[in-house]
Amino acid sequence: MTSSFDLTLPELRTRTSEKWVRYPPDVLPLWVAEMDVRPVPAVVEAVNRTVAAGDTGYPGGRAYAEAYAAFAADRWGWTLDPASLRRVPDVLTGIAELIGLLTAPAGAVVINPPVYPPFVSVITHTGRRVVPAPLGARGRLDLDVLAEAFEQAGPGSVYLLCHPHNPTGTLHTAVELAAVGALARRAGVRVVADEIHAALVLYGAFTPTTTVIPDAFALHSASKTFNLAGLPSALLIPGPDARADLARMSPFAGHGSSNLGGIAQTAALLHGGAWLDGLLDDLRANVALLDTLLTRLLPAATWTPPQATYLTWLDLHAVVPAGVDPAQHLLDRARVAVNPGPAFGAGGAGFVRLNVATSPAILTEAIERIAAAAV
Repeated sequence: MTSSFDLTLPELRTRTSEKWVRYPPDVLPLWVAEMDVRPVPAVVEAVNRTVAAGDTGYPGGRAYAEAYAAFAADRWGWTLDPASLRRVPDVLTGIAELIGLLTAPAGAVVINPPVYPPFVSVITHTGRRVVPAPLGARGRLDLDVLAEAFEQAGPGSVYLLCHPHNPTGTLHTAVELAAVGALARRAGVRVVADEIHAALVLYGAFTPTTTVIPDAFALHSASKTFNLAGLPSALLIPGPDARADLARMSPFAGHGSSNLGGIAQTAALLHGGAWLDGLLDDLRANVALLDTLLTRLLPAATWTPPQATYLTWLDLHAVVPAGVDPAQHLLDRARVAVNPGPAFGAGGAGFVRLNVATSPAILTEAIERIAAAAV
């Protein structure tokens, strides 16, 4: 069977996305959350057909929501009513709209650093304040720390949960989510879950947050799963006890949604199942390869292999000189681009996020370069 990552470096360098144009050609880019994959054939067909027909107007109908509901039922046994889903341009826009809906101006939003950097940006952009509740041991939620953060944030706040977690790849369990729900109810805090990586589970099972926390909201999109960041669209999914809240949401929340993005993602959701299964197998193989490479070439690096996503969180404290930012060191000395740990907040110093959604050859060369540049 053909590998998901069979594109060569010269082929990849013809791309014009940010991953491939930010750095000079001698740099191996293993940073931003894009995958080095060929598209789902059905997506190519749907996009070509749509553009050729001039069907480039405003989005309409429920085809995208219906496709996601079918995908959720197939992958997770999760029953969704397409009529209850609200389409938004992308996940971050949906998060911003929910923060505005659920909190008062200057209200608080709790997050779990180290976490996806745009969380802080969207919180501050909406005029709210960030309350950190750092992750605990092995990148898991610390319920005691979370309870203290909820108390500090106060009633009427939001807890912005990353599930699965980016950058650690941690998959929150149903037991953990139930405990979060209990804490949130007692504190008067509403849960909003970014579940954009839900379908990229390598080990374990994904539990939708709203099935455990009925008044929570979740944001979903097929963009990360099928490498469609340039064709965005997302769905705001209310829990059964949160649907009434949507009546208060501005119709403006859905403005700017891409018709073409919805068509592309619908095609992927309906026809990309085998493609996704192959991708997950190849991502597991790449995680195992990274483990082998680190053990053999860079034993001073420590990490916990991700349960989900194609992102890995590497502790390089013992790999680079003291006081030196590992990401900058790897860029300067190894010509490998990764995400700097401090961008993810508290606990990020000395760490980098490395993307394994690439060919085994590129991944191997990157680790060999990093090992050569180590202390």
